[in-house]
Amino acid sequence: MKVKEGSFLWYLYLDKIYCLLSVRNVKAVADYFHVLDVHKKQTLNDVIFYHFLHYVTDLSRSQIMTVFDMLDWDATGEIGFDEFYMTVCVLLSHENNLEEQFIYRHSRSVFELLDRDGALRIRLNQFEAFRFLFNFKSQEIKQIFKNFDVTGDQVLSRPERTAVTSKAIK
Repeated sequence: MKVKEGSFLWYLYLDKIYCLLSVRNVKAVADYFHVLDVHKKQTLNDVIFYHFLHYVTDLSRSQIMTVFDMLDWDATGEIGFDEFYMTVCVLLSHENNLEEQFIYRHSRSVFELLDRDGALRIRLNQFEAFRFLFNFKSQEIKQIFKNFDVTGDQVLSRPERTAVTSKAIK
């Protein structure tokens, strides 16, 4: 996955330590979100979201719709600013070569996004299904999963996420 050169996202950067946008960049993303929000409902529907990601990335239609479905966990057909902001940060983490650090820093948010069925656990195949977002190779995603899977049971649970995050930040 690549952010297209010259697109809006091309000019934004994540902080290298915390993997967050600066206040100025958050304001720019919020303004951009409001421009995209043509229905003035504080949300983006799947059509607008598709055209946004199609314009700024090289993701395929099926990948874009997979991302939308992941973000639209309540199946309303819309996503809000929080989900839009998360998407922008995920995309920028790749562009800034901060993918792994982003996952560690924001493990709770990433865990909640990948836990599509709400079971509070993630299997390797669920983790691998979204590797295109971070541009990881299969072996890299398996190693990251193994790093998080402290119990070795091939399932990530919320306590494991917390343990790894605490260890990674120290």
